[in-house]
Amino acid sequence: MNIILKPQHLLSKKPNLTHFFSSKTPIPLPYGTETNDPSYKDVPKPVRDKSERKPYVTPMKMLIKRAKEEKEARKLQPCRMLENPPDNGLLVPQLVPVAYQVYEAREVLLSGISKLVKVIPVQKCRFCHELHIGHVGHEIRTCTGPGSGMRSSTHVWRKGRVHDVVFSPKSYHLYDRVGKPRVVHDESRRVPRIPAIVELCIQAGVDLEKHPTKRRTKPVYSIEGRIVDFEQAKENDENERNLHDENLDPLMGSDLGTKFDEARNFILDKETDQLEESLEGVTDLREISIGTMESWFKMISGAKKIMEKYGVLTCGYCPEVQVGPKGHKVRMCKATKHQHRDGLHAWQEATIDDLVAPNYVWHVRDTNGLPLDNKLKRYYGKAPAVVELCVQAGAPVPDQYRSMMRLDVVPPDRDEVDLVA
Repeated sequence: MNIILKPQHLLSKKPNLTHFFSSKTPIPLPYGTETNDPSYKDVPKPVRDKSERKPYVTPMKMLIKRAKEEKEARKLQPCRMLENPPDNGLLVPQLVPVAYQVYEAREVLLSGISKLVKVIPVQKCRFCHELHIGHVGHEIRTCTGPGSGMRSSTHVWRKGRVHDVVFSPKSYHLYDRVGKPRVVHDESRRVPRIPAIVELCIQAGVDLEKHPTKRRTKPVYSIEGRIVDFEQAKENDENERNLHDENLDPLMGSDLGTKFDEARNFILDKETDQLEESLEGVTDLREISIGTMESWFKMISGAKKIMEKYGVLTCGYCPEVQVGPKGHKVRMCKATKHQHRDGLHAWQEATIDDLVAPNYVWHVRDTNGLPLDNKLKRYYGKAPAVVELCVQAGAPVPDQYRSMMRLDVVPPDRDEVDLVA
């Protein structure tokens, strides 16, 4: 018999299970759990099969229609000056401050998480990508890593790190996103790889000394689909670019996310190491968690605005991401059907989840209680790892994740599983 749970305010902590679950009349869903409610978000579905391709953001018919229109436009006007940024090599003026906000929010986010993980333990499975926020790892059997069949899909937990909580894939840094938008296979060791969201901010207007980029003052031309820059004023641009490729360490930028600019006024104090020792530390912990969650939402919302103008591509079969108008040609894909593509990626339009993986984790209501039971997983909710970490540190639960975390569901006790199944 299918059971629909009532909200928590309609049930006592020890409900009369015999009376409640013997009713044959279906109980109407409370407000906020209807599928047509825009504020309702269900628990995310399990990870798709690795052999399946990611769904297209834009329908294929729309992509084909758009390509035909661009082809006809090139035939009517083979040589034309591109007018709309950023396709013409210029910056979008209104997105430059947004790019700085996203970059600064990311610094605050990583700084806050590095402090919170010292108080709230993070558990990471040794064989898969499963993450858990809490002192004791859960007992839910969802491991799909090597040897999971011998362990009955149970996880083997170890201590997690900051980058396990918020994961951002790497992207090749483009010196000229319009003049040379692609990185070929022979350049894979010379071009540095940096976090994709940092590369997005750089292309949108953020200037970093370690990762220079070309800024144009006049738009480029398109001749039969090829970009030509007739207004190149500096003759030494090519020399500077070659010097840049030869001197840069290919591994430089891999730890860029852990280095923060201390000159920023709003970065939280980095010397707070023992937050749990005193009452003042607990108060600071709650403030840090609130600031960290605000920076998370600021980074996500700003990145979405930038992605509406600046292209971000992802492989349809693996987590690889490339920020720019075209995907790179480095033969590094090892996902399904990579033999048919000679190791090249199957590029398609990316979403915000591809740029910054939310990494959903199980929500723990009682951090001092028993670990989550596998038999009761249908009653547990989920939330992004950053949100769960901040909530356990004292931040209020965001409204957009209340339904996903299933706060209105009363899970039964372990000895009551047979009565409600």
